[in-house]
Amino acid sequence: MKRRVAAVLALAAAPLLLGACGTAVDKPAPPSNTATQADVKNVAEITAGSTFNDTDVMFLQMLIDNLEQGQEMARTAAKRATRPQVAELAKAVQVTQADEIKLMKSWLAEWDRPATLDQRVSLHADHGGMPSTGDKEIASLTTVKKAQFETAFLNLFLAHQHNAVEFAQLELDKGGNELARSFAERVKQSRTDQVQQMLKLLAG
Repeated sequence: MKRRVAAVLALAAAPLLLGACGTAVDKPAPPSNTATQADVKNVAEITAGSTFNDTDVMFLQMLIDNLEQGQEMARTAAKRATRPQVAELAKAVQVTQADEIKLMKSWLAEWDRPATLDQRVSLHADHGGMPSTGDKEIASLTTVKKAQFETAFLNLFLAHQHNAVEFAQLELDKGGNELARSFAERVKQSRTDQVQQMLKLLAG
């Protein structure tokens, strides 16, 4: 069971690797264990256990909201991006984050907690973080001029993924559930990697 959980968490939060020169996208490496494909298909079957605290719940709720916004941005980028590496990054984000959302919603259901926030949470005031991405900013990606789209998307998505890093760090600092903390560590690493990849794309 531990092997199966590790495989799912590794798949769900796998970094999206760009080539060193910023001109190609490599597929994520497969998990380094013997879990079968059937093991990682049923993400919602992975149980988190009954031990959790308010931070675990808030982390999952905030990250689900963050990822659902990210999915919207990634769908737009997959259609509007000019460079193949930006479009491929967006497509990979859609696949990875869909599994993450499924996993987190299953854990909240297991704890009998809602998957949605009463209101969007920003860490800006309480934790010195960046404000949450606004719906108007996301909608603007559909109307910005084609020549300006990639710069607008990468700048917005870079800040958005940085928010996910902040959520993950909050979980690592105060969370109580072992699997949620392990998941947060993988999210922190994958989003940090993506931020670096997008900075390279912005400079390219």
